[in-house]
Amino acid sequence: MSRIVLTEGDISLQDVDAVINAANASLVLGSGVAGALRQRAGPSLQAECDSAGPIEVGRAVMTGAGELPATHVIHAAVMREAGGEASEASVRESLVHALELADEAECRVVACPALGTGVGGFAMQRCAEVSLEVARARLGQAQVLEEVRFVLFGEPALRVFEMVNDAERVAEQMARLRER
Repeated sequence: MSRIVLTEGDISLQDVDAVINAANASLVLGSGVAGALRQRAGPSLQAECDSAGPIEVGRAVMTGAGELPATHVIHAAVMREAGGEASEASVRESLVHALELADEAECRVVACPALGTGVGGFAMQRCAEVSLEVARARLGQAQVLEEVRFVLFGEPALRVFEMVNDAERVAEQMARLRER
């Protein structure tokens, strides 16, 4: 059974099959989520990124996780360079690709941040709408992937994702009632 989980916390502490990193196309682990992962994972994570990058915006690549409790890190390139801007298209495309990679690598549980909302400047509500839509679609097609866990930094981000998730569930229920 597939599911989406929303929680507040530190994504670098998640004991999951893979953590998705809000990356830049150069795969330089700067600040925000990438910085937290770099700090906790140790130098091997940046070394693997150096070998794997650069990649195109909207794509993703998987590396090991260094000293993180996760097994893998999937770097979803939501912007060109550190300090660049994320767009709806880059967030959508990189998350689609990241979740495809997770499923292909037989990951059952993946932790994902609010991609592009920090340094990338992407609006939190639009991020929630796009991310939840992509996660639902991917879980509906997944061979192995069972859970996408959105690990959000701070209660305001969590509340936005909850609001969007609740609105989508209500809309689905209303559509079912109209079909009767």
